[in-house]
Amino acid sequence: MTAQESPVPEAMHRHRRRAVVAATVGTAIEWYDFFLYGTAAALVFPHVFFPGAEPYAGVLASFATQFVGFAARPLGAAIFGHVGDRIGRKSTLVTTLILMGASTFLIGLLPGYATFGLAAPLLLVLLRVVQGIGVGGEWGGSVLLSMEWGSERRRGLMASWPQLGVPLGLLASTGMVKLMNATSSGDAFDSWGWRIPFLASAVLIGVGLYVRLRVLESPAFTEVKQERVLVRQPVWSVLRHQPLTVLTSAFVRMSEQAPFYLFITFVLTYGTKELGLPRGDLLNYTLVAAAVGLVSVPLFGHLSDRFGRRRIYGIGIVCTAAFAFPYFGLLDTGSSGLVLLAIVLSLVFHDIQYGPQAALIAEGFGTNVRYSGAGLGYQLASVIAGGPAPLIATAILEHTGSSTGVSWYIIGCCAVAMIALLLMPRPAPATPAPARAVPASTDAEA
Repeated sequence: MTAQESPVPEAMHRHRRRAVVAATVGTAIEWYDFFLYGTAAALVFPHVFFPGAEPYAGVLASFATQFVGFAARPLGAAIFGHVGDRIGRKSTLVTTLILMGASTFLIGLLPGYATFGLAAPLLLVLLRVVQGIGVGGEWGGSVLLSMEWGSERRRGLMASWPQLGVPLGLLASTGMVKLMNATSSGDAFDSWGWRIPFLASAVLIGVGLYVRLRVLESPAFTEVKQERVLVRQPVWSVLRHQPLTVLTSAFVRMSEQAPFYLFITFVLTYGTKELGLPRGDLLNYTLVAAAVGLVSVPLFGHLSDRFGRRRIYGIGIVCTAAFAFPYFGLLDTGSSGLVLLAIVLSLVFHDIQYGPQAALIAEGFGTNVRYSGAGLGYQLASVIAGGPAPLIATAILEHTGSSTGVSWYIIGCCAVAMIALLLMPRPAPATPAPARAVPASTDAEA
Protein backbone atom coordinates (compact mmCIF):
# COMPACT_ATOMS: atom_id res chain seq x y z
CA MET A 1 0.00 0.00 0.00
CA THR A 2 1.46 3.34 -0.99
CA ALA A 3 1.45 6.52 1.04
CA GLN A 4 -1.04 7.88 -1.48
CA GLU A 5 -3.44 5.05 -0.71
CA SER A 6 -2.90 4.93 3.06
CA PRO A 7 -2.13 8.29 4.61
CA VAL A 8 -0.14 8.26 7.87
CA PRO A 9 -2.28 8.64 11.01
CA GLU A 10 -1.49 12.33 11.56
CA ALA A 11 -2.70 13.11 8.04
CA MET A 12 -5.98 11.21 8.38
CA HIS A 13 -7.90 14.17 9.75
CA ARG A 14 -6.82 16.38 6.85
CA HIS A 15 -7.74 13.77 4.23
CA ARG A 16 -11.06 13.07 5.96
CA ARG A 17 -11.93 16.76 5.96
CA ARG A 18 -10.95 17.04 2.30
CA ALA A 19 -13.15 14.06 1.40
CA VAL A 20 -16.13 15.56 3.23
CA VAL A 21 -15.67 18.92 1.52
CA ALA A 22 -15.25 17.29 -1.90
CA ALA A 23 -18.37 15.18 -1.47
CA THR A 24 -20.49 18.01 -0.11
CA VAL A 25 -19.41 20.74 -2.53
CA GLY A 26 -19.79 18.51 -5.58
CA THR A 27 -23.17 17.25 -4.44
CA ALA A 28 -24.37 20.80 -3.75
CA ILE A 29 -23.44 21.80 -7.30
CA GLU A 30 -25.23 18.85 -8.83
CA TRP A 31 -28.36 19.46 -6.75
CA TYR A 32 -28.20 23.13 -7.67
CA ASP A 33 -28.45 22.02 -11.29
CA PHE A 34 -31.25 19.55 -10.58
CA PHE A 35 -33.37 21.86 -8.40
CA LEU A 36 -32.91 24.74 -10.79
CA TYR A 37 -34.76 22.71 -13.38
CA GLY A 38 -37.60 22.00 -10.93
CA THR A 39 -38.04 25.68 -10.10
CA ALA A 40 -38.00 26.65 -13.77
CA ALA A 41 -40.45 23.83 -14.57
CA ALA A 42 -42.92 25.36 -12.12
CA LEU A 43 -42.46 29.03 -13.03
CA VAL A 44 -41.14 29.39 -16.59
CA PHE A 45 -41.10 26.28 -18.77
CA PRO A 46 -44.90 25.96 -19.24
CA HIS A 47 -45.05 29.09 -21.42
CA VAL A 48 -41.48 29.00 -22.82
CA PHE A 49 -41.57 25.41 -24.12
CA PHE A 50 -45.32 24.60 -24.10
CA PRO A 51 -46.95 27.94 -24.99
CA GLY A 52 -49.94 26.58 -26.90
CA ALA A 53 -51.28 24.40 -24.12
CA GLU A 54 -53.98 25.28 -21.62
CA PRO A 55 -52.49 26.44 -18.28
CA TYR A 56 -53.22 23.10 -16.58
CA ALA A 57 -51.88 21.08 -19.53
CA GLY A 58 -48.80 23.29 -19.75
CA VAL A 59 -47.96 22.73 -16.09
CA LEU A 60 -48.46 18.98 -16.48
CA ALA A 61 -46.24 18.90 -19.57
CA SER A 62 -43.55 20.88 -17.76
CA PHE A 63 -43.63 18.57 -14.74
CA ALA A 64 -43.58 15.60 -17.13
CA THR A 65 -40.23 16.76 -18.53
CA GLN A 66 -39.07 17.03 -14.94
CA PHE A 67 -40.18 13.44 -14.35
CA VAL A 68 -38.04 12.00 -17.16
CA GLY A 69 -34.99 13.19 -15.22
CA PHE A 70 -36.16 11.17 -12.24
CA ALA A 71 -36.81 8.16 -14.44
CA ALA A 72 -33.23 8.33 -15.75
CA ARG A 73 -31.69 8.39 -12.27
CA PRO A 74 -31.80 4.60 -11.68
CA LEU A 75 -30.02 4.16 -15.03
CA GLY A 76 -27.30 6.53 -13.82
CA ALA A 77 -27.11 4.64 -10.53
CA ALA A 78 -26.63 1.34 -12.38
CA ILE A 79 -24.01 2.69 -14.81
CA PHE A 80 -21.93 4.61 -12.31
CA GLY A 81 -22.58 2.13 -9.52
CA HIS A 82 -20.82 -0.50 -11.63
CA VAL A 83 -17.92 1.84 -12.35
CA GLY A 84 -17.72 3.04 -8.76
CA ASP A 85 -17.57 -0.49 -7.35
CA ARG A 86 -15.01 -1.60 -9.94
CA ILE A 87 -12.80 1.45 -10.50
CA GLY A 88 -13.37 3.68 -7.49
CA ARG A 89 -15.47 6.44 -5.98
CA LYS A 90 -13.28 9.42 -6.88
CA SER A 91 -12.99 9.03 -10.66
CA THR A 92 -16.69 8.26 -10.97
CA LEU A 93 -17.65 11.43 -9.13
CA VAL A 94 -15.54 13.56 -11.46
CA THR A 95 -17.44 12.12 -14.44
CA THR A 96 -20.91 12.66 -12.94
CA LEU A 97 -20.07 16.27 -12.10
CA ILE A 98 -19.02 17.04 -15.68
CA LEU A 99 -22.08 15.28 -17.12
CA MET A 100 -24.49 17.17 -14.89
CA GLY A 101 -22.85 20.55 -15.44
CA ALA A 102 -22.70 20.28 -19.22
CA SER A 103 -26.37 19.37 -19.56
CA THR A 104 -27.45 22.21 -17.25
CA PHE A 105 -25.37 24.75 -19.15
CA LEU A 106 -26.89 23.63 -22.46
CA ILE A 107 -30.42 24.04 -21.08
CA GLY A 108 -29.54 27.68 -20.50
CA LEU A 109 -28.73 28.03 -24.21
CA LEU A 110 -31.79 26.16 -25.48
CA PRO A 111 -34.16 28.25 -27.67
CA GLY A 112 -37.83 28.27 -26.71
CA TYR A 113 -40.77 26.85 -28.64
CA ALA A 114 -41.37 30.16 -30.42
CA THR A 115 -37.90 29.98 -31.98
CA PHE A 116 -37.19 26.26 -32.35
CA GLY A 117 -40.63 24.70 -32.54
CA LEU A 118 -41.17 21.14 -31.42
CA ALA A 119 -37.41 20.53 -31.32
CA ALA A 120 -37.16 22.80 -28.26
CA PRO A 121 -39.16 20.63 -25.81
CA LEU A 122 -37.64 17.47 -27.31
CA LEU A 123 -34.11 18.74 -26.65
CA LEU A 124 -35.22 19.84 -23.20
CA VAL A 125 -36.30 16.27 -22.46
CA LEU A 126 -33.00 14.88 -23.78
CA LEU A 127 -30.93 17.21 -21.61
CA ARG A 128 -33.13 16.39 -18.62
CA VAL A 129 -32.39 12.70 -19.18
CA VAL A 130 -28.66 13.44 -19.15
CA GLN A 131 -29.15 15.41 -15.94
CA GLY A 132 -30.94 12.45 -14.41
CA ILE A 133 -28.17 10.02 -15.38
CA GLY A 134 -25.57 12.34 -13.86
CA VAL A 135 -27.31 12.90 -10.55
CA GLY A 136 -28.26 9.20 -10.44
CA GLY A 137 -24.59 8.29 -10.31
CA GLU A 138 -23.63 11.16 -8.02
CA TRP A 139 -25.39 10.36 -4.76
CA GLY A 140 -23.91 6.94 -4.05
CA GLY A 141 -20.33 8.01 -4.69
CA SER A 142 -20.47 11.25 -2.71
CA VAL A 143 -22.08 9.61 0.31
CA LEU A 144 -19.65 6.70 0.26
CA LEU A 145 -16.60 8.92 -0.20
CA SER A 146 -17.54 10.78 2.97
CA MET A 147 -18.88 7.86 5.00
CA GLU A 148 -16.00 5.49 4.21
CA TRP A 149 -13.47 8.07 5.39
CA GLY A 150 -15.16 8.22 8.79
CA SER A 151 -15.35 5.85 11.73
CA GLU A 152 -18.21 3.37 12.12
CA ARG A 153 -19.39 5.18 15.26
CA ARG A 154 -19.98 8.39 13.29
CA ARG A 155 -21.32 7.03 10.03
CA GLY A 156 -24.63 8.83 10.38
CA LEU A 157 -22.94 12.22 10.73
CA MET A 158 -20.29 11.57 8.08
CA ALA A 159 -22.84 10.36 5.53
CA SER A 160 -25.09 13.31 6.31
CA TRP A 161 -22.56 15.91 5.14
CA PRO A 162 -23.07 15.15 1.41
CA GLN A 163 -26.81 15.27 2.15
CA LEU A 164 -26.21 18.97 2.82
CA GLY A 165 -25.95 19.22 -0.95
CA VAL A 166 -29.76 19.25 -1.01
CA PRO A 167 -30.32 22.37 1.14
CA LEU A 168 -27.18 24.00 -0.30
CA GLY A 169 -28.31 23.29 -3.86
CA LEU A 170 -31.85 24.39 -3.06
CA LEU A 171 -30.55 27.55 -1.41
CA ALA A 172 -28.28 28.41 -4.34
CA SER A 173 -30.78 27.61 -7.11
CA THR A 174 -33.70 29.37 -5.43
CA GLY A 175 -31.47 32.32 -4.58
CA MET A 176 -30.32 32.66 -8.19
CA VAL A 177 -33.89 32.50 -9.51
CA LYS A 178 -34.95 35.01 -6.86
CA LEU A 179 -32.10 37.35 -7.85
CA MET A 180 -32.92 37.20 -11.54
CA ASN A 181 -36.63 37.55 -10.85
CA ALA A 182 -35.89 40.74 -8.91
CA THR A 183 -33.42 42.23 -11.39
CA SER A 184 -35.36 41.53 -14.59
CA SER A 185 -38.97 42.46 -15.36
CA GLY A 186 -41.57 39.75 -15.93
CA ASP A 187 -41.10 39.59 -19.70
CA ALA A 188 -37.31 39.86 -19.43
CA PHE A 189 -37.20 37.06 -16.86
CA ASP A 190 -39.27 34.80 -19.09
CA SER A 191 -37.12 35.70 -22.10
CA TRP A 192 -33.55 35.57 -20.79
CA GLY A 193 -33.45 36.08 -17.02
CA TRP A 194 -34.17 32.44 -16.21
CA ARG A 195 -31.22 31.36 -18.38
CA ILE A 196 -28.53 33.06 -16.28
CA PRO A 197 -28.71 30.60 -13.35
CA PHE A 198 -28.33 27.70 -15.80
CA LEU A 199 -25.34 29.27 -17.51
CA ALA A 200 -23.73 30.05 -14.14
CA SER A 201 -23.40 26.31 -13.51
CA ALA A 202 -20.27 26.34 -15.71
CA VAL A 203 -18.42 28.33 -13.04
CA LEU A 204 -19.65 26.07 -10.27
CA ILE A 205 -18.49 22.95 -12.12
CA GLY A 206 -14.97 24.38 -12.31
CA VAL A 207 -14.98 24.84 -8.53
CA GLY A 208 -16.31 21.33 -7.99
CA LEU A 209 -13.69 19.72 -10.21
CA TYR A 210 -10.89 21.56 -8.42
CA VAL A 211 -12.09 20.24 -5.06
CA ARG A 212 -12.75 16.67 -6.19
CA LEU A 213 -9.50 16.16 -8.07
CA ARG A 214 -7.58 16.82 -4.83
CA VAL A 215 -9.24 14.10 -2.76
CA LEU A 216 -7.93 10.56 -2.22
CA GLU A 217 -9.84 7.35 -2.79
CA SER A 218 -11.75 6.09 0.27
CA PRO A 219 -9.77 3.74 2.58
CA ALA A 220 -12.60 1.19 2.57
CA PHE A 221 -12.56 0.83 -1.21
CA THR A 222 -8.76 0.76 -1.27
CA GLU A 223 -8.89 -2.15 1.17
CA VAL A 224 -11.39 -3.98 -1.03
CA LYS A 225 -9.02 -3.68 -3.99
CA GLN A 226 -6.06 -4.90 -1.95
CA GLU A 227 -7.97 -7.87 -0.57
CA ARG A 228 -8.97 -8.77 -4.14
CA VAL A 229 -12.69 -9.00 -3.45
CA LEU A 230 -13.95 -6.77 -6.23
CA VAL A 231 -17.16 -8.04 -7.82
CA ARG A 232 -17.19 -8.46 -11.58
CA GLN A 233 -20.86 -7.47 -11.98
CA PRO A 234 -21.80 -5.57 -8.82
CA VAL A 235 -25.21 -4.41 -10.04
CA TRP A 236 -26.32 -7.92 -10.97
CA SER A 237 -24.80 -9.31 -7.76
CA VAL A 238 -26.72 -6.95 -5.50
CA LEU A 239 -30.00 -7.48 -7.36
CA ARG A 240 -29.57 -11.23 -7.14
CA HIS A 241 -28.46 -11.53 -3.53
CA GLN A 242 -30.09 -8.50 -1.84
CA PRO A 243 -33.32 -7.70 -3.69
CA LEU A 244 -35.24 -6.97 -0.47
CA THR A 245 -32.59 -4.51 0.69
CA VAL A 246 -32.74 -2.66 -2.64
CA LEU A 247 -36.55 -2.54 -2.68
CA THR A 248 -36.97 -1.44 0.92
CA SER A 249 -34.28 1.21 0.40
CA ALA A 250 -36.44 2.61 -2.40
CA PHE A 251 -39.81 2.43 -0.66
CA VAL A 252 -38.51 3.79 2.64
CA ARG A 253 -37.93 7.05 0.76
CA MET A 254 -41.61 7.43 -0.16
CA SER A 255 -42.21 9.56 2.93
CA GLU A 256 -39.17 11.73 2.28
CA GLN A 257 -38.90 12.23 -1.45
CA ALA A 258 -42.50 12.46 -2.65
CA PRO A 259 -43.49 15.11 -0.06
CA PHE A 260 -40.19 16.94 -0.60
CA TYR A 261 -40.89 17.64 -4.26
CA LEU A 262 -44.36 18.82 -3.31
CA PHE A 263 -42.82 21.13 -0.72
CA ILE A 264 -40.29 22.74 -3.08
CA THR A 265 -41.81 22.62 -6.60
CA PHE A 266 -45.55 21.93 -6.46
CA VAL A 267 -45.92 24.56 -3.73
CA LEU A 268 -44.75 27.20 -6.23
CA THR A 269 -47.53 26.29 -8.63
CA TYR A 270 -50.12 25.89 -5.86
CA GLY A 271 -49.12 29.13 -4.14
CA THR A 272 -49.08 31.31 -7.26
CA LYS A 273 -51.99 29.77 -9.23
CA GLU A 274 -54.42 28.74 -6.48
CA LEU A 275 -53.65 31.17 -3.67
CA GLY A 276 -52.39 34.16 -5.63
CA LEU A 277 -49.28 34.49 -3.49
CA PRO A 278 -46.36 36.50 -4.92
CA ARG A 279 -43.71 34.37 -6.58
CA GLY A 280 -40.92 36.31 -4.87
CA ASP A 281 -42.39 35.66 -1.41
CA LEU A 282 -42.60 31.90 -1.98
CA LEU A 283 -38.99 31.86 -3.15
CA ASN A 284 -37.99 33.78 -0.02
CA TYR A 285 -39.73 31.28 2.23
CA THR A 286 -38.00 28.40 0.45
CA LEU A 287 -34.65 30.13 1.00
CA VAL A 288 -35.31 30.34 4.74
CA ALA A 289 -36.30 26.68 4.90
CA ALA A 290 -33.21 25.63 2.94
CA ALA A 291 -31.00 27.63 5.31
CA VAL A 292 -32.51 25.81 8.30
CA GLY A 293 -31.58 22.54 6.57
CA LEU A 294 -27.90 23.43 6.82
CA VAL A 295 -28.24 22.78 10.54
CA SER A 296 -31.01 20.19 10.71
CA VAL A 297 -29.59 17.67 8.21
CA PRO A 298 -26.27 17.02 10.02
CA LEU A 299 -28.03 17.34 13.40
CA PHE A 300 -30.36 14.43 12.67
CA GLY A 301 -27.49 12.48 11.11
CA HIS A 302 -25.62 12.92 14.40
CA LEU A 303 -28.68 11.96 16.45
CA SER A 304 -28.98 8.76 14.44
CA ASP A 305 -25.49 7.79 15.64
CA ARG A 306 -26.64 8.20 19.24
CA PHE A 307 -30.21 6.89 19.18
CA GLY A 308 -30.34 4.64 16.11
CA ARG A 309 -31.09 5.40 12.48
CA ARG A 310 -34.38 3.53 12.32
CA ARG A 311 -35.74 5.30 15.38
CA ILE A 312 -34.90 8.79 14.11
CA TYR A 313 -36.11 7.96 10.61
CA GLY A 314 -39.38 6.56 11.95
CA ILE A 315 -39.98 9.76 13.91
CA GLY A 316 -39.53 11.71 10.68
CA ILE A 317 -42.10 9.53 8.90
CA VAL A 318 -44.68 10.07 11.64
CA CYS A 319 -44.08 13.84 11.72
CA THR A 320 -44.48 14.14 7.94
CA ALA A 321 -47.76 12.20 7.99
CA ALA A 322 -49.10 14.23 10.92
CA PHE A 323 -48.25 17.48 9.10
CA ALA A 324 -49.98 16.59 5.81
CA PHE A 325 -53.26 18.40 6.59
CA PRO A 326 -51.86 21.24 8.75
CA TYR A 327 -49.40 22.02 5.94
CA PHE A 328 -52.08 22.98 3.44
CA GLY A 329 -54.17 24.54 6.19
CA LEU A 330 -51.35 26.95 6.93
CA LEU A 331 -50.76 27.66 3.23
CA ASP A 332 -54.45 28.33 2.60
CA THR A 333 -54.52 31.13 5.16
CA GLY A 334 -52.40 33.23 2.81
CA SER A 335 -50.75 34.79 5.85
CA SER A 336 -47.05 35.45 5.28
CA GLY A 337 -45.99 34.20 8.70
CA LEU A 338 -48.08 31.03 8.53
CA VAL A 339 -47.05 30.23 4.96
CA LEU A 340 -43.40 30.62 6.01
CA LEU A 341 -44.03 28.36 9.02
CA ALA A 342 -45.62 25.71 6.78
CA ILE A 343 -42.68 25.66 4.34
CA VAL A 344 -40.02 25.63 7.07
CA LEU A 345 -41.67 22.87 9.12
CA SER A 346 -42.27 20.75 6.03
CA LEU A 347 -38.54 20.72 5.26
CA VAL A 348 -37.53 20.18 8.91
CA PHE A 349 -39.67 17.02 9.01
CA HIS A 350 -38.05 16.03 5.72
CA ASP A 351 -34.60 16.55 7.27
CA ILE A 352 -35.39 14.25 10.20
CA GLN A 353 -35.38 11.50 7.59
CA TYR A 354 -32.81 12.88 5.20
CA GLY A 355 -30.08 13.29 7.82
CA PRO A 356 -29.80 9.57 8.73
CA GLN A 357 -31.03 8.29 5.38
CA ALA A 358 -27.67 7.98 3.61
CA ALA A 359 -26.12 5.80 6.32
CA LEU A 360 -29.38 3.86 6.78
CA ILE A 361 -29.36 2.81 3.12
CA ALA A 362 -25.60 2.47 2.53
CA GLU A 363 -25.00 0.26 5.59
CA GLY A 364 -27.28 -2.36 4.09
CA PHE A 365 -24.62 -3.30 1.54
CA GLY A 366 -21.05 -4.58 1.70
CA THR A 367 -18.25 -2.27 0.59
CA ASN A 368 -17.65 -4.11 -2.68
CA VAL A 369 -21.25 -3.65 -3.89
CA ARG A 370 -22.21 -0.59 -1.84
CA TYR A 371 -22.06 1.98 -4.64
CA SER A 372 -24.35 -0.15 -6.82
CA GLY A 373 -26.73 -1.29 -4.09
CA ALA A 374 -27.15 1.99 -2.27
CA GLY A 375 -27.34 3.97 -5.50
CA LEU A 376 -29.99 1.71 -7.02
CA GLY A 377 -32.13 1.66 -3.89
CA TYR A 378 -31.89 5.40 -3.45
CA GLN A 379 -32.55 6.30 -7.08
CA LEU A 380 -35.41 3.84 -7.69
CA ALA A 381 -37.38 6.08 -5.36
CA SER A 382 -37.12 8.75 -8.04
CA VAL A 383 -39.43 6.71 -10.26
CA ILE A 384 -41.99 5.78 -7.61
CA ALA A 385 -41.86 8.88 -5.43
CA GLY A 386 -40.07 12.09 -6.41
CA GLY A 387 -40.79 12.11 -10.13
CA PRO A 388 -44.53 11.38 -10.09
CA ALA A 389 -45.30 13.49 -6.99
CA PRO A 390 -45.84 16.91 -8.64
CA LEU A 391 -47.74 15.27 -11.50
CA ILE A 392 -50.01 13.37 -9.12
CA ALA A 393 -50.58 16.41 -6.91
CA THR A 394 -51.37 18.62 -9.91
CA ALA A 395 -53.85 16.06 -11.27
CA ILE A 396 -55.52 15.67 -7.85
CA LEU A 397 -55.86 19.41 -7.47
CA GLU A 398 -57.26 19.87 -10.97
CA HIS A 399 -59.88 17.13 -10.62
CA THR A 400 -60.96 17.78 -7.03
CA GLY A 401 -60.33 21.51 -6.67
CA SER A 402 -59.05 20.82 -3.16
CA SER A 403 -55.76 20.04 -1.44
CA THR A 404 -57.41 17.32 0.69
CA GLY A 405 -56.51 14.59 -1.77
CA VAL A 406 -52.89 15.76 -1.86
CA SER A 407 -52.72 15.50 1.94
CA TRP A 408 -54.02 11.93 1.80
CA TYR A 409 -51.44 11.19 -0.88
CA ILE A 410 -48.68 12.34 1.50
CA ILE A 411 -50.10 10.16 4.29
CA GLY A 412 -50.23 7.16 1.96
CA CYS A 413 -46.56 7.67 1.05
CA CYS A 414 -45.69 7.74 4.75
CA ALA A 415 -47.58 4.49 5.40
CA VAL A 416 -45.65 2.73 2.62
CA ALA A 417 -42.35 4.08 3.97
CA MET A 418 -43.07 2.86 7.51
CA ILE A 419 -43.77 -0.65 6.25
CA ALA A 420 -40.53 -0.59 4.26
CA LEU A 421 -38.60 0.61 7.32
CA LEU A 422 -39.92 -2.29 9.38
CA LEU A 423 -39.05 -4.81 6.65
CA MET A 424 -35.60 -3.38 5.85
CA PRO A 425 -32.85 -5.95 6.56
CA ARG A 426 -30.23 -5.13 9.16
CA PRO A 427 -26.82 -3.72 8.09
CA ALA A 428 -24.52 -5.99 6.09
CA PRO A 429 -20.97 -6.86 7.19
CA ALA A 430 -18.35 -4.35 6.10
CA THR A 431 -16.94 -6.44 3.24
CA PRO A 432 -18.74 -9.74 2.60
CA ALA A 433 -16.97 -12.26 0.43
CA PRO A 434 -18.83 -12.16 -2.89
CA ALA A 435 -19.88 -15.22 -4.77
CA ARG A 436 -17.88 -14.14 -7.79
CA ALA A 437 -14.87 -12.17 -6.68
CA VAL A 438 -12.22 -11.19 -9.18
CA PRO A 439 -8.62 -10.05 -8.72
CA ALA A 440 -8.08 -6.33 -8.25
CA SER A 441 -5.63 -6.38 -11.12
CA THR A 442 -8.49 -6.81 -13.57
CA ASP A 443 -9.92 -3.34 -12.92
CA ALA A 444 -9.47 -2.37 -16.54
CA GLU A 445 -12.12 -4.89 -17.51
CA ALA A 446 -14.76 -2.63 -15.99
